[in-house]
Amino acid sequence: MTRNLTTTGDAPMDQPELHHPWGIVSPSFWAGAETAPQAPPAVPRGLAAIHAASVAGRHEDALLLAEELDAQLTAAHGEVSLDTIQVREVRGYLTDLAGRAPEALEWYLHALRLRARLHGPDSPDTEAAARRAYSLWRTLPPAGAQDAAPALLAALTEAQGPDSRAARRTRRRSAELAAGA
Repeated sequence: MTRNLTTTGDAPMDQPELHHPWGIVSPSFWAGAETAPQAPPAVPRGLAAIHAASVAGRHEDALLLAEELDAQLTAAHGEVSLDTIQVREVRGYLTDLAGRAPEALEWYLHALRLRARLHGPDSPDTEAAARRAYSLWRTLPPAGAQDAAPALLAALTEAQGPDSRAARRTRRRSAELAAGA
């Protein structure tokens, strides 16, 4: 006699009222166990080459490769797709590594707006994009930070609202910079 291993006691499998909420363990259930698990989502092709160029210190080459990948992904998926947004964040990161932090901040602000459109203002992904933009802004010298503060505040307000944590911090830091100028 076949026994139900998912219940307590010695109830046979043909008594469905004794089974747990996940249902009756049937031959079709076990057949599914033999199939290979699904592969994780693919990383956009080209990121490995971008990474290799960046690690080798060839940031401008990495930026050119990222620009090409961005164009391909935008053509294939549109601007508001996760792959496109991630590559644009990579472009911001690489631009910062190339020593152009103000330009990198523009990429991060662009990606923040796109993430807010894709995920919504309260999404952890949008919040993380806001933190990245704010953190990069904090690395700018005081004069550059003052110049970039209005753009940062506008993007944060657009993406998350005027009372978001990042917007409040930006206003507070901007006031400190203005007082110290």
